[in-house]
Order: sequence, then C-alpha cells, then structure tokens
Amino acid sequence: MNRLKDKVVIITGGAGGMGKAEAILFAQEGAHVLVTDNQFQKMDEWVQKASDENLKIACIAHDVTSEDDWKKVAEKAIELYGKISILVNNAGVYPAGKTTDNTEKKEWEKVIAINLTGPFLGARAVIPYMKKNKQGVIVNVSSIAGMVGGNGPAYSASKGGLRLLTKDLALEYAKDNIRVNSLHPGGVLTPMTEGMLNMPEAKEMIKGMCPQGRMAEPMELAYAALYLASPESSFMTGSELVVDGGMIAR
Repeated sequence: MNRLKDKVVIITGGAGGMGKAEAILFAQEGAHVLVTDNQFQKMDEWVQKASDENLKIACIAHDVTSEDDWKKVAEKAIELYGKISILVNNAGVYPAGKTTDNTEKKEWEKVIAINLTGPFLGARAVIPYMKKNKQGVIVNVSSIAGMVGGNGPAYSASKGGLRLLTKDLALEYAKDNIRVNSLHPGGVLTPMTEGMLNMPEAKEMIKGMCPQGRMAEPMELAYAALYLASPESSFMTGSELVVDGGMIAR
C-alpha cells in the first residue's frame, strides 16, 4: 500500500480492461487518478462505484488523437489535484486479422493516430507540468507487436513506433528527472480481445503461442505498470518491460 501516495496519475483507455485495472490498483496504492476514455458512460459507471469505495478516481471524456482534448485533460488534473506526476498511455486499438492487402489507408491512419500519435500528444501535454515539479514518469503501453512481427502492418508499426518514441523521450527528458519506459504485453483478456476467444481456433492458437497456455488478466499488467510508475523502478528509463507469458522467448 501507498507505493504511489499523493501521486497524481492520468491513465488513458480507462473504460475497461487494463486501463480500469491500472486505475483501481494505482488508487489503492495512494494515487489520485484521472482516468480518460472516449466511452465516457461505460467508464463513469465503474468510476462512480470506485468512488463509493473511497478510491480517489475521477474521469473525463477524451479523444487521445485530439491536441485540444489533451490540453483539457491536463488542465482537469491540475484543477482537481494541483499537479501531474505520472502518465500511463494505455489507450489503443487492435485491428485483428489485418494484412497489408486488406488494410485501407483510412484504417492505417486511425491505428497510428490512436496508438502512436496519442502518446506523443500526451507526453507534450504533461511534460511541462512534470518539469515544473522537477520529476515525472511516463509509462507507454506498447506490445510484443512492437518487438516482433506478425501482428498486422498498422498495429506492429504503431507499437514499434511507440517503443522508440519511448526511448527518445527518455533520453530527451532524463535531465529533467522524467523517466519514460514502455510496457509490452502479450495477449491480455480485455473487452477488445474477449470476442476473439469465442472462436475455438483462437483458444487453441493462444495455447500454442504462449508457453503458459493462457492470456494475462488485466491486473497482471496493472502490477507491471505500477512497478514502472513507482519509485521501485527509479533507475529505469528508456527500458522495455515484457509481460507475455513467454510468448517471444521461443
């Protein structure tokens, strides 16, 4: 408990899945959390229940591809809590089963905008406040798709780009005591992936790909994000934390 006592955290993609798990865990560890998503009603329902349990979580509607929305999110965090300590760029989309041949330009641009441009805009929005505080942490949720191929052109490119954006930000802002690391999940049970598991062939594919024979629970990734956000990882920046059940160890 209290690993993030009095830290102010912004977490994107908080309607469910990993974002929700991260927000709840971080609040349990003493943080003041502002969670964001474009699915506001879905997010607001669970945030209200968490608030009833005395967890310090607020929420705001947010399009991560909008520079104006990012400004509003940062200003809301300052209004509510007075500072910004940590940003978790968690929001993302995964267009399953896409190849180069069947990926339209519009879909390519959407994936890049959400998965890569969004975290870039997020960093630009919060870093001035972190510099003012003389410290800060950014956790970019990438994927094993940012390290190995075979996950579709747009998704792989966006997550690979996020991996290297992380390193560039880490080098640029180390002098300001701002740490930036990337988290690389394998398969995770989220609303985005649960529909895929209704297909028997998908279940067998996961068993074959992952030595542990299962997908991760969102809270397993939330604990990894907590480590990267906490002082326990104080000598890590520009690093990659892979949490994939051994999928890319083969």
